[in-house]
Amino acid sequence: MHYTKLIFYLGLFLFGAGCNNRGDNKSSGNNKTPAKGTYAYDAAFLKKHTTNVLELMSDDSSSRILLSAGYQGRVMTSTATGDSGVSFGWLNYDLISARQKRKQFNPVGGEERFWLGPEGGQYSIYFKQNDSFNFKNWQVPPLIDTVSFDVYKSSSTQATFTKAATLKNYSGTTFNINIIRKISLLSKADIEKKLATTLPADIKSVGYETGNTLENAGPKTWTKDKGVLSIWLLGMFTPTPQTTVIIPFTPEPEAKRFITDNYFGAIPKNRLLVKDSVLFFTCDGNFRSKIGLSPVIAKPIAAAFDFQNNVLTLVIPQINKKASYVNSKWEIQKEPYKGDVINSYNDGKLEDGTQMGPFYEIESSSPALDLQAGKSATYSQSTLHLQGSYHSLRQLIKAILHVDIDELKK
Repeated sequence: MHYTKLIFYLGLFLFGAGCNNRGDNKSSGNNKTPAKGTYAYDAAFLKKHTTNVLELMSDDSSSRILLSAGYQGRVMTSTATGDSGVSFGWLNYDLISARQKRKQFNPVGGEERFWLGPEGGQYSIYFKQNDSFNFKNWQVPPLIDTVSFDVYKSSSTQATFTKAATLKNYSGTTFNINIIRKISLLSKADIEKKLATTLPADIKSVGYETGNTLENAGPKTWTKDKGVLSIWLLGMFTPTPQTTVIIPFTPEPEAKRFITDNYFGAIPKNRLLVKDSVLFFTCDGNFRSKIGLSPVIAKPIAAAFDFQNNVLTLVIPQINKKASYVNSKWEIQKEPYKGDVINSYNDGKLEDGTQMGPFYEIESSSPALDLQAGKSATYSQSTLHLQGSYHSLRQLIKAILHVDIDELKK
């Protein structure tokens, strides 16, 4: 009798296991590979090909952000509508999956990365002393390109990264620095407060704020006559044929004097339109060009609108109109502290026919940091993505940027 019961229960176990196995197979058959361009695809890709990936997430799981300690605590991408939602950051899939580090620069992507300025000039940290200022000699410091940052602490809505390093500029000045980078997920209420408006029900949102602290960890004060550093934040986004960067500015007399549009040569008129208090810059990833706004006219906001996907991206930097900003133009400069506070870059082919992207960027910088030994400064910026109906976004853009995108569309 005991033997018969044993056979009976063993049969039930095997039957149940068989049912469970059939259920698993059926379930796995429905788990299709996420479509490229979605947040789920990028999350799976980064977790497969990189290490130390962190995720911040809202309570309802719709707003999500992927961070990477391996890539200097950068925000790799985000979404406003969960796993199946559009992934807003640009990623260089080929370079990341190759797991090979390029010598000059590794454009792996990411929608906000921590860099340091100035890029060009006699106080540059991207060119060696006596080198000419051309792309061949341009070298991104490993600290902000290939070096991993340390995870100090993290939660579901915040993460803090740290790093200590030493740098030397074009003029031979050495900088001993400590970096602290804190990234915080913003709630819908936080976003509405920053925009001083209420978001319509048909608009989905995701946003984050980064606090970036730079400390002079050396024994000497940083002085402008030997060069100082600035905190530089750059966001890489995926271009479309219908993406336009929109940057409002203060309508000062002769405001165009405070807009730099010749970083890499002249920009065709059909790609850059400057009106009295706003500029429109075509960012389709098909023509290498860059613009910059002086703090004299800059407002604490820059935007991009993607007509193809109905996505409004807003970057909210800090601006100090009375401060000096490092000049990043690739030349020996007469005025090394009359630089830009807001920049935008559109990728395109280099002189040799190759291309880093395509991607486009919205950038901002802190003031020039002439820090005493042991002192630090913090620069903060917020990035917001709003996605939804064209009608609602049009009304929001009118209220926030004072621009009618119907006119821009024409």
